[in-house]
Amino acid sequence: MTVQGEAVSQPAQQQPVNPPAEESMKHLTCYLDFISPYAYLAFELLPEVLMGLSYTVRYRPVLFAGMLKHHGQLGPAEIAPKRDWTYRQVLWLAHSRGIPLQLPASHPFNPLALLRLAVACSPEGDPGAPNRFVCETIFRHVWRGGAAADDAGRLDSLVQQLAIMPHAIARDAQGPVHSEAVKAQLKKNTVEAIAQGVFGVPAFVVGDKLFWGLDSLPMLREYLHGAPWFDGPDWNAVTNVGAGVQR
Repeated sequence: MTVQGEAVSQPAQQQPVNPPAEESMKHLTCYLDFISPYAYLAFELLPEVLMGLSYTVRYRPVLFAGMLKHHGQLGPAEIAPKRDWTYRQVLWLAHSRGIPLQLPASHPFNPLALLRLAVACSPEGDPGAPNRFVCETIFRHVWRGGAAADDAGRLDSLVQQLAIMPHAIARDAQGPVHSEAVKAQLKKNTVEAIAQGVFGVPAFVVGDKLFWGLDSLPMLREYLHGAPWFDGPDWNAVTNVGAGVQR
């Protein structure tokens, strides 16, 4: 089992038993935006979901607001009743799964600085794909403690915390948040995700298959296990359903 940038080793009793052969290894791309509590919860649950499977994971920060604009949608936190429900649901989901989660002081917030910081920490050989440690650090900056995620002082501290990464933070005199190269890479990540059919976060792309949302994790696991349903007619048949009404 391989996870890009896995920060914490798993207990011995959780190691996979009889893992699939190397030729069956799946390559998974996880698209995320730190503004999304569902992306945070999915990120925390992903190692458990993938336990015992043979896979690699690449994490790709994207601008969720850019996807919403592309598809002409509002975000959940931009619709007042849905906003309240979203916060109640994610707090309950976190509680029910034993995942620490405290809502930030304000939400939604502008996540660009955090997204650019993550991109700036990407390895030279794989731009735009920070490792799991970087993503975990930023997600927990937002969703643990209840402080303002976009506070300038906290952002400075976060930059210093991630300065151990031997990548763009150390090289770019402008700093990771203002680097034109980093800005361009984040935009490229978002454009590439949209081109693959990604419309929200979290999203997981494996080959030609796209799985969206926290609640898609069991479906993703079944696919990675090789469940035969995914080779049947239902996956593609949905595109043949006609739209009876358009607004």
